[in-house]
Amino acid sequence: MQLRWFRSGDMHRLDHEGRLYFVDRLGDTFRWKSENVSTNEVSDVLGSHPQIAEANVYGVTVPNADGRAGMAALVLADNVNADNVDFKSIATHILGALPRYAVPYFLRITPQLDYTGTLKMQKGRLKREGIDVEAINALGDRMYWLPPDGKEYIPFTKEDHEALKSGKVRL
Repeated sequence: MQLRWFRSGDMHRLDHEGRLYFVDRLGDTFRWKSENVSTNEVSDVLGSHPQIAEANVYGVTVPNADGRAGMAALVLADNVNADNVDFKSIATHILGALPRYAVPYFLRITPQLDYTGTLKMQKGRLKREGIDVEAINALGDRMYWLPPDGKEYIPFTKEDHEALKSGKVRL
């Protein structure tokens, strides 16, 4: 057997019988519902909403789900805070602009985003914290989610996280 490869930007694994399996896309995308989602495209759509100043989009693991669900860390526009943001308007905006698989299930409201020295948004810490609502709340950020078939982002609670872990709710 002759081994050949093509640099696709995808990570694969090879099993003991020589079969190749897709694992993840490397770079600024994540895979959800068998689709590759461009974080930049989702970020651009979110950033065009008048109540959002900045958006950092990334994929997070969710219990009982394959791939990574979309999550966005948001910095709100001036004079907008978590108490007066229109989460229904944000959901309507993004649901109308993106295919359902690309719509972030989770939003994280934060006062500022982290950048590298070359002004690239940092995602590593955000990905590691994932959807751990207690850790996110402990940092002073607030977390919201768009429940399956939901039309508005609502607060994501410890009970919601438990429902995902137990399989009572599936994304």
